Amino acid sequence: ARRYLLRLDPDGRARVTIPRGGSRREAEAFLERNREWVAGQRARQATPLYTPGNKAALQTQAAETLPPRLHDLAGQHGLTVTRVSIRDQRTRWGSCARDGHICLNWRLVLMPEWVRDYVLIHELMHLRRMDHSPAFWAHVAAACPEFDVSRRWLRTHGRQLG
Repeated sequence: ARRYLLRLDPDGRARVTIPRGGSRREAEAFLERNREWVAGQRARQATPLYTPGNKAALQTQAAETLPPRLHDLAGQHGLTVTRVSIRDQRTRWGSCARDGHICLNWRLVLMPEWVRDYVLIHELMHLRRMDHSPAFWAHVAAACPEFDVSRRWLRTHGRQLG
C-alpha cells in the first residue's frame, strides 16, 4: 500500500493496511481520526441490501441483464467485447482484459441504472486505452459526459452494496 487504508471486515472489525515505512502508532491514530466513518459503515452493514435468500436471484438477474446491456453499449461506441463474466468481487465493480474479456460484479444490479451504465462504459473505454491516463478519462467523458456524478455516487454509496 502507498497510504494507510481502512476497511471493515464483514464481521464489523476495522482493519488498517499500513504502507511501507508506516508505523502501528500512526495506523492507530488514522483509525481514531476515522471513527465516525467506521461507525457509519457498521450501521450500513447492519441493514444489507440483499440477503442470502435473494443473493442467488440477484446474481441470476445480473447474468441475464448485464451482458446484453454491455454489448448494446459496446455497439453504440463501435467496440467489440469478446467475453463477459459475472463475478462476486469484493473490491471491484469490473475489469477489462486486453483480449476484450470484461468481468462485471453482480452487485451492479443494486445500483441506479445511470451509475451502472457509467461502470460499463468505464470498462468498455479500457478497450480503447488500458490505463487511467487523461486520454482514458477523455474517452470516458466523451461517452458519458456526467461520469463524475456517477463516480461520486459510487464513492458515497458503493461500499454499502457489498
